[in-house]
Amino acid sequence: MKKKGKDQKAFPGAASAAASALLLTVMAALVFCSIRNKEEGQVLRFGMCAESYWDVPVGNCYQIVDDAIARFEKEHPGVKVEYVSGIRRDAYPEWLAEQVLLGTEPDVFMIPKGEFDTLASLGVLQELDGMIRRDGGFSSQAYYSGAYEYGNISQKQYALPYESVPTLMFVNKTFLEREGIDMPKDDWTSEEFLDICRQVTKDTDGDGILDQFGCYDYSWQDAVYANGAALFDSDGKYAYFSDVRVEEALRFVQELNGLNHGFFVTSREFDLGKAAFMPLAYSEYRTYKPYPWRIKKYSDFEWDCVKMPSGQEGESRTELDTLLMGIGSRSSRKELAWEFLKELCYEGETQRQLLEDSQGVPVVKTALLTKGGREQGQMDFEILDQVMGEAVAAPHFGKYPEAMKRADSEVERILLGEASMDSGLLKLQREMMAFLKE
Repeated sequence: MKKKGKDQKAFPGAASAAASALLLTVMAALVFCSIRNKEEGQVLRFGMCAESYWDVPVGNCYQIVDDAIARFEKEHPGVKVEYVSGIRRDAYPEWLAEQVLLGTEPDVFMIPKGEFDTLASLGVLQELDGMIRRDGGFSSQAYYSGAYEYGNISQKQYALPYESVPTLMFVNKTFLEREGIDMPKDDWTSEEFLDICRQVTKDTDGDGILDQFGCYDYSWQDAVYANGAALFDSDGKYAYFSDVRVEEALRFVQELNGLNHGFFVTSREFDLGKAAFMPLAYSEYRTYKPYPWRIKKYSDFEWDCVKMPSGQEGESRTELDTLLMGIGSRSSRKELAWEFLKELCYEGETQRQLLEDSQGVPVVKTALLTKGGREQGQMDFEILDQVMGEAVAAPHFGKYPEAMKRADSEVERILLGEASMDSGLLKLQREMMAFLKE
């Protein structure tokens, strides 16, 4: 007994320290149980369509989402994630709009193409900046900038990117080999592109009619992006059609189209192996090139893809098409919804799985960088990383679709010679600025 008392005097803080440690352990357990009980029995609703967002054939469209849900539910015992299956892609915008009107929109949902600005302006989407700032484990730098910026409006983040589709240049290798021309390198330029098109555009049977061509479907927008120019600012307040780089791009397209002497090249010419090049969305490359989609859409020749050529004043830039996901502003489970949104759009396992089971490209850099190399039948991932790094987000302000429709009509008149280049672009610039200010 004396020894016990002596020990207590020798270590007067031991008992209190042990009691404090026990108290902290109990408190931590209570907090954990409180959080667990709070999550217990909660249901998160997720909105998605049943078909590929990229309008190409797809196998099990639910596989990636189901696997992500399984991981999320394992990390959050008692939480269930539910979604309505079987909603077709073309019916999904109407379904989502109906849910919004009823006040029953999902906690987390895919954002239909062309609806992002509308959903944000109507207050349907939760602004994410506060969640991003509070989350020490999240970094916007993990994303390809073009993909991440696509979810931003007026310097506010309303959505995260899930996957993207850049544009590549589809090359008929058999065609070039027959003409004695090497495959383009990944750093090729617009001038090299034009030179190859000059060489291969010809009348091969001597009947006075061209029957093979350089390129199908290279647009004036492709040339503008390649030349480092932009047509509008991200907020839709300014237009840049008077930029000298836009003029240079249009003159390039005029020269490219002029090689065909008025013949309108269609997809049929390319499919028959009569054209060397065609810009192609990665989703189509992914669908028709590698296992398991060995659909011989282009069966009579060997083909591959390279980066788009870079313009005189720019880089190999393309417009990036991106699938966004967001959180409903009326969700009563926003913090939990944020964690699920990250599981889909940020966590490595989901993003890496996109390479295997989707037709899009992961938006998180490490998903491609850790893969590396070239798998049989697939594009070199290092090249794909470069394409994603150089790609830019298209504007999505409310008037953008109508502005581009008007611009395309006027630019086509210029390219056809129905309006002069200089005066036509100045007129278009004035009209676009007036339209943006309406």
